[in-house]
Amino acid sequence: MPHRTPDDLLRQNKDWAATKLEKDLEFFTSLEKVQKPDYLWIGCSDSRVPANEIVGLKSGEMFVHRNIANVVPHSDLNCLSVIQFAVEVLGVSHIIVAGHYGCGDIKAAMENTDHGEIDNWLAYIKDTYRQHYQEISAISGADRQADRLCELNVMVQVRNVAKTSVIQNAWRRGKKLTVHGWIYRLSDGILHDLGVDVDATEQLHEVFRIESD
Repeated sequence: MPHRTPDDLLRQNKDWAATKLEKDLEFFTSLEKVQKPDYLWIGCSDSRVPANEIVGLKSGEMFVHRNIANVVPHSDLNCLSVIQFAVEVLGVSHIIVAGHYGCGDIKAAMENTDHGEIDNWLAYIKDTYRQHYQEISAISGADRQADRLCELNVMVQVRNVAKTSVIQNAWRRGKKLTVHGWIYRLSDGILHDLGVDVDATEQLHEVFRIESD
């Protein structure tokens, strides 16, 4: 892959903008006026997983939040603010938590190596690893074990999204909102639905349900 300087990126940006205007003179003015996506994507920061591109959506059609290993901790004000803005301001109807096989951060969480500051973040994943340790350990091959933890991590984060007060309040107001769990395979570019959709408070354990006053 050729090395590109920051100046190269700025030049490529101008070329990209010119190409968009060649196809549609109103492309940027229409985007500037309104942002009305139907989807919030919570994905990994991995540069090989470009959210809009892999699902064929255009600019303005998907609101995106990305972090290390697509984790949704209830202590992360950044992620929670994104969810609130997406639901209450933009009015999204679908939230997709998307992980990917071959995630280096998942593999790091399975190690006992000192990775520095990131180990505090990976602790969220280690909790899931600990809870499913016997299942994962029974799988042959380190890569397959890591891939299973990638799936389990997505499933946990779907539930974490659904447990938030923002999501439960939206359901209580009667909003149709579904949280999905998907995983992406780098080797073929295909997304897989893990079948863990949550679209109602009743699907949560009663311990996590927030009832109205």
